Amino acid sequence: MAVTQQVGRSTINALAYLGGLAQLGGRAAHFTFIAPFQGKPLRFTRAVHQAMRVGVTALPVLSLITFFVGLILALQGAYELQKFGALQFVASAVVITMTRELGPLMTAVVVIGRSGSAFAAEIGTMKVTEEIDALETMALNPIQFLVTPKFLAMVIMMPCLTIWADFMGVLGGSVFGVSSPKAGFTFGSYMQATLDALILRDVWTGLVKSFMFGMVITAVGCHEGFRTGGGAEEVGRSTTAAVVMSIFLVVVVDLVFTALFYFTGGV
Repeated sequence: MAVTQQVGRSTINALAYLGGLAQLGGRAAHFTFIAPFQGKPLRFTRAVHQAMRVGVTALPVLSLITFFVGLILALQGAYELQKFGALQFVASAVVITMTRELGPLMTAVVVIGRSGSAFAAEIGTMKVTEEIDALETMALNPIQFLVTPKFLAMVIMMPCLTIWADFMGVLGGSVFGVSSPKAGFTFGSYMQATLDALILRDVWTGLVKSFMFGMVITAVGCHEGFRTGGGAEEVGRSTTAAVVMSIFLVVVVDLVFTALFYFTGGV
């Protein structure tokens, strides 16, 4: 009986957590896309500031990571492809893997570590210092005031960062293609092979995933911030929980959309 109760309690808690995320994400989407047409202005300047923090400042570390990931993909792919005398398909393997899967996924992981945790820490600190209560006292909706700029910045910047990550991954793969005598690529021929292998469907499937990842990361980070209890220790707990839960849910969303694209003929 104890095991059954524990499973039931965990299931209820998980569903309640997902419900809280859905409610927060839905309200943020409402304030972002609908409320501006109902006389509730969007804090666009704040959204631009958040976009700079989420996107532009993430470019150096994202570029480095995805460049090395592309190079690793080329090396690992060549290890198997050379057994079949098919090293000319290295470029195809790298670009398809990056655009469909690793580009958006690695972008999400980097953004979670930089921005998802920061969202939880920022809102959690405001909750501990009772700034959230002060906003409500001044008749300011905390979700509209705090979450909406982050939500808008994230759903815009995540696809942009993903496109850049795809490019850097291809560039990393080209290092192997050009430097390996067995592959026999020049930089131009490698890029041409990449373009020949790439189709629009490969790109937009990754961008759809990145858009959804952005919503998940924002919802989890802000939700954990609003759930922060009293004391500085709780801020650390919320930040850690935001990172762990964001990575878990991003992988789940990735699985769901990959399966959806596969069974609908998108993969």
